[in-house]
Amino acid sequence: QVQLVESGGGLVQPGGSLELSCVVSGTIYRVYAMAWYRQAPGKQRELVASIDHTYNARYADSVKDRAIISRDNAKSTVSLQMNSLKPEDTAVYYCHMPAFDSWGQGTQVTVSS
Repeated sequence: QVQLVESGGGLVQPGGSLELSCVVSGTIYRVYAMAWYRQAPGKQRELVASIDHTYNARYADSVKDRAIISRDNAKSTVSLQMNSLKPEDTAVYYCHMPAFDSWGQGTQVTVSS
């Protein structure tokens, strides 16, 4: 059974930075693409960034130039570094493995002064 566990959320001031991490277990991690999604209150879940098994990354326009997605195949982890955070980045962030349609439990990120 594939399991994804996120960590790293919290409260951060506007302009600050945060790194989210996701540990994957239960599968051969290195061959699969990974993604980060987020869902703000009253809004649909949206894709933030994705990275495939060849380390090619893609970003939503809303976070481009402010986010970096990375993966460590040896540790079966995927991370999302967010910089220059804005109040509109406030959301629950989810780790996602598309091949299995598996989701983590989510981690809250709140950007507020």
